[in-house]
Amino acid sequence: MQRRGGSERPTKVQRGGPKTRKAPTAHSSIEQSTEQFDRLKRERDEALEQLAATSQVLRIISSSSGDLESVFHAILDNATRICRANFGVLWRRFDDGTAQIFSSLGIPSAFAEYLERGPHLPGPLSPLNRIAKTRQRLHIADYRADQCYLEHDPLAVAGVELGGIRTLLGLPMLKASKLVGVIAIYRQEVLPFTDRQIDLAENFAAQAVVAIENTRLLNELRQRTDDLTESLEQQTGTSEVLKVISSSPGDLKPVFNAMLENAARLCDAQFGVLSLHKEGIMRVGARHNMLSVFAEHFQRDPVIHAGPLAPISRLVATKDVVHVVDVSEDAAYKEGDPAVVALVELGRVRSLLVVPMLKETELIGALGIYRQEVRPFTDKQIELVKNFAAQSVIAIENARLLSELRESLQQQTATLEILEVISNSPTDSQPAFDAIVRSGLKLFPDAAIMVALPDGDFVKAAATVASDPADVEALRA
Repeated sequence: MQRRGGSERPTKVQRGGPKTRKAPTAHSSIEQSTEQFDRLKRERDEALEQLAATSQVLRIISSSSGDLESVFHAILDNATRICRANFGVLWRRFDDGTAQIFSSLGIPSAFAEYLERGPHLPGPLSPLNRIAKTRQRLHIADYRADQCYLEHDPLAVAGVELGGIRTLLGLPMLKASKLVGVIAIYRQEVLPFTDRQIDLAENFAAQAVVAIENTRLLNELRQRTDDLTESLEQQTGTSEVLKVISSSPGDLKPVFNAMLENAARLCDAQFGVLSLHKEGIMRVGARHNMLSVFAEHFQRDPVIHAGPLAPISRLVATKDVVHVVDVSEDAAYKEGDPAVVALVELGRVRSLLVVPMLKETELIGALGIYRQEVRPFTDKQIELVKNFAAQSVIAIENARLLSELRESLQQQTATLEILEVISNSPTDSQPAFDAIVRSGLKLFPDAAIMVALPDGDFVKAAATVASDPADVEALRA
């Protein structure tokens, strides 16, 4: 090609034509490894922080003895700090549609003064009413762009103009399907919350419900001076269970045992059973003080094979409490349902109470207590078992969250160890191969692990490890 004036212009490479790619240097690889090392270390630190926060809230619930303010303050403090929010509010919504702050943390003073004039009547598009209608979490990335603000809902305008709210996360506090409150955390910049932060905040909302329910129960017990001794025993039982939950947040066995022992003792029942529900099947997950001949029945097969009329089947169908005063007079027993016949003939059961364990509307399992004489359970005892069932759900959810966090920590730690070896020996691959198989064995203790490299038409073992030395030799061979 010719320039104006006749001078020659350098030829350009055509788009889509071949391009030369600069080979990565050892220096750039080390930089990438260092960046990944730093990122994984940050994620591990965040996971540890979440574990500590969950345990702290559980300890406060177990020691609060009905002091909701300290519990809510701890929940909001941890939720805002770990989720990187500027402030948080726990709302109570009343039956007449009005709402009022129950607890708060870090609210800007101008917005706080406005809210203190409550109770407030949120508009139909307000976050509080949307959560009340759907019973689901609400995540608004930019409150200023939300229809509620654009239509000048007073609470929304005050939140944006006085509180500086841009991103908000609202979480329903549900007892079964009843809304008892809303936890909301706010950011003063447009920055959506992550899935992990949302899951953690939902767990805090569930813990707030347990705290409210514990307080309600304790207040009722304290008001009845005529049965003070029984009330104190129930407080102690509830406190014992909460202490077990806080001291072993990832281990469900001691939690279930404490739950059943206290439920049976406080409700004057001979034994208790905790069943877990999954994919339409009920299985015995824990039992307390069951007759040995009846226990052997479930040792052979933990699945509860019950017909449609059986009490446990009625609970699954209705997701509601089933209270049978005399099982020998129940239709399921008279029609020969095998599960109910075994209950009466092997377990010698006459009166029973089974309470659903619900995560929102999902059936997680059931908590049952049984008497060997015809004697119905009182309303107070039914409420107590309901509270234990709610605590069982929290314990299961805590265990799931902690298990996920620990698994994530194990994987991050293993990756960090490998990256550290790579950064310390950038020119020698053997230490990295050795680190890979060692880390793999930590994640999969029963496995035999090998790094293999091509060698002509064959492969050779660059690094091998296994818990059994014979497996190592077998791999190499």
